[in-house]
Amino acid sequence: MTVSERAGGPGDLPTSESEEMYLITIAMRVEEGHEGPVPVPVLARALGVSRVSANEMVKKLAARGLVDYTRYKGVSLSPTGQKIAQAVLRRRRLWSVFLSERLGLTPQAADTVACEFEHITPADVAQRLAEFLGDPQVSPQGKPIPAAVNQPQSRADPIPLHAAQVGRRLEVVTVDGDQAGRSFLSEQGIVPGSTVTLLGVAEGGACLVETQRGRVHIAADLSRTVEVAATS
Repeated sequence: MTVSERAGGPGDLPTSESEEMYLITIAMRVEEGHEGPVPVPVLARALGVSRVSANEMVKKLAARGLVDYTRYKGVSLSPTGQKIAQAVLRRRRLWSVFLSERLGLTPQAADTVACEFEHITPADVAQRLAEFLGDPQVSPQGKPIPAAVNQPQSRADPIPLHAAQVGRRLEVVTVDGDQAGRSFLSEQGIVPGSTVTLLGVAEGGACLVETQRGRVHIAADLSRTVEVAATS
């Protein structure tokens, strides 16, 4: 039995722990604001493996339809790979919340331990954990906790922009902050009632979003003044 069969991966597609580490590493680079395919050398450095090993795994993942690979450019997640990566990250970040809030571990220590649980936690256990914790939206390290597969985030509960799920189309609910900040956001088309797509979240909360006027980088302090809700 494979790791994801035990964890209940999306679509019951069997994936190994090693494969899942590649998928979530790609997803996290996108969260941090990386645009376009992630170069294979970047993956190799992040995972502490050789370029040869990384190339072999990328080709394997591409053959299974989990990533899209372009020679000399890099790799991006396919829709199936994205679902698996988000499911693994959801489990990891839920455990991080539990370990930090309930057991008192530091955010870094909680994330390290949670990395061991992310591959073996069944989907129903992850859902029970989320309910036990009150359905948290952000990990102790300030990273968004992805919604459960096929369970979009509720429009009734706005959350800070930096805590939303990367890749989702979002409706801007409120914009607070000072006049200068609101004016800047308004110039970018970020006003209550508008829709944006969150493309990436950097460490600390800075965001890259797509608006009707193009892409814009939003500083961490400014992103916290914007509350959004997932669109249907």
